[in-house]
Amino acid sequence: MLLVHAVVTKPPYEITETGWGEFEVIIKIYFNDPNERPVTLYHFLKLFQTDTNIMLGKKTLVSEHHEELIFQDPTQMMQTMLNSTRQITLGPWKHETDFAEREQKTLEKIGNARKKIRLEIADLKERLKGNKQTIQMFKEEIRKLEETEQVETET
Repeated sequence: MLLVHAVVTKPPYEITETGWGEFEVIIKIYFNDPNERPVTLYHFLKLFQTDTNIMLGKKTLVSEHHEELIFQDPTQMMQTMLNSTRQITLGPWKHETDFAEREQKTLEKIGNARKKIRLEIADLKERLKGNKQTIQMFKEEIRKLEETEQVETET
C-alpha cells in the first residue's frame, strides 16, 4: 500500500495523483486561527470504474463529496476571517456532481422510504389487531373448556 502525505497551503486546494484501487483518504484541515481545532474528514476514494467511457479515457473519473463545516462559537479572529469577502480561490469552481440534484433525489428517496414505512406500520398494526383478536378467541375457548372440564369433574 502506497502512503502519500501531501500538504496544500494555498489555493487552489487540489491534489492530482494517478493510481488504481480504492481506499480511505484522511483529510485534515488546519485553520489560520491557532485557537480553532483542526477538522478531520474521511473520503472513500475509488480509483477505478466499470464505465467504459472512463476506462477508454473519454471521461474523467470524479470522486466528489460535499461537506459543510459549521462553526458554533468561532473566535473573534475566525469570525473575521469567515465574514471576509476576500477571494480564496482562483475563480469559480464547477463541481462535476450536481449537489442540488443529488440532494433533491436523496429527499425523494427519504420521502418514498417514509411512505413505505408508514404503509408497513399500518399493515403490521392490522396484523397485530387480528392476532390480538385470535388470542382473545383462544382465551375464550380455553375458558369454556376449563369450565366444561370443571363441571364434568364435579359430577
